[in-house]
Amino acid sequence: MAKIGIYGSSFDPITNVHLWTASTIANRCKLDKVIFLPCSSKRKDKKLKTTDEHRWNMLLMALEEEKEKDFVADDYEMNKNAWEATTYETMKFFKNKFPNDDVYFIMGADLLVDIGEGKWGSSEQLINENKFIVMARDGIDMLKTISRSPILRNNDNGHTFHLVDKGIAMEISSSYIRDEFAYGGEPKHLLPNSCYYYIKENGLYQEMG
Repeated sequence: MAKIGIYGSSFDPITNVHLWTASTIANRCKLDKVIFLPCSSKRKDKKLKTTDEHRWNMLLMALEEEKEKDFVADDYEMNKNAWEATTYETMKFFKNKFPNDDVYFIMGADLLVDIGEGKWGSSEQLINENKFIVMARDGIDMLKTISRSPILRNNDNGHTFHLVDKGIAMEISSSYIRDEFAYGGEPKHLLPNSCYYYIKENGLYQEMG
């Protein structure tokens, strides 16, 4: 039985922090595979700054550059309409795809807060039927977040959450890098070389604001 982590994000663009996070989580949680899952651009809660094609190309280049055989990309959510691209449906898909394996959803503690407040579709079912690897975020107490939320605490069987809270809270975001490109900064060392040059060659993220 393998352990598989589903790492969903906009990846707009993918950054070295994404890669470092995935590597650290895989090592600490003994994952056999990390699936990088770009979100659907059709979701109303996502305001992406470039096209699916560019995001996908950069993700593939980054993983090729990284040369981690256990890092793979999947465009499942990219090909879904907004109402189909819920985390609950995504996890159902991957559990069916890997029926003999343990499948975990990798997320930040900020998303744990949102789920606990019922802001995600099928929040209670999502927690009740799945396992999560939760990464620390500055200013969020993960244990208190779980204990304060009826959705989280009453659907936790003791194995629902794997909390990773030591030395994992890296706060450099894709939006930071986009702003650097837009305002003439130099984020070269914050993302894979291939993605940096791809962004420059295609004139991505040049609009300010």
